[in-house]
Amino acid sequence: MRFLVRDRLLSFGDDYWIEDDRGNKVFLVDGKAIRLRDTFELKDTQGRVLIDIHQKMFALRDTMVIERDGEALARIRRKRLSLLRNHYRVTLVDGTELDVSGRIADREFAVEYDGELLAVISRRWLHVRETYGVDVVRDDADPALLIAVTVCVIHLSEKEREED
Repeated sequence: MRFLVRDRLLSFGDDYWIEDDRGNKVFLVDGKAIRLRDTFELKDTQGRVLIDIHQKMFALRDTMVIERDGEALARIRRKRLSLLRNHYRVTLVDGTELDVSGRIADREFAVEYDGELLAVISRRWLHVRETYGVDVVRDDADPALLIAVTVCVIHLSEKEREED
């Protein structure tokens, strides 16, 4: 499954649609303004909230939390020892860890589980400016979760760049 995302600086208050490869709207990323922490909701086309995304307060390192139906699903933060590329670790509540690595700022990175590719995020396939693709490689993968991971990683990367 391939999804198209119009690339914007992901900050609270931003809303944008994610489309499938045929141009149909599939998910809405709804940035929530006027909150103490960065907060997003991933909604379906009927406006139902599928996933809540928010910044974890009082963490030593910037951390984003993904929740589904009020229950924690995953925690995302930058890996400590990462010299050459941007690396982020996604820890699911069951202890499973996903690795996100590549050139986040260039929108060229991958999400892997135990060395197996789950999704590829890239601008290479597209001819539309300011757009990148999220290609969910495995049929049994959760597209909403992988899109939420993508939103979090890009947001954390942009925030880190602003602070430097």
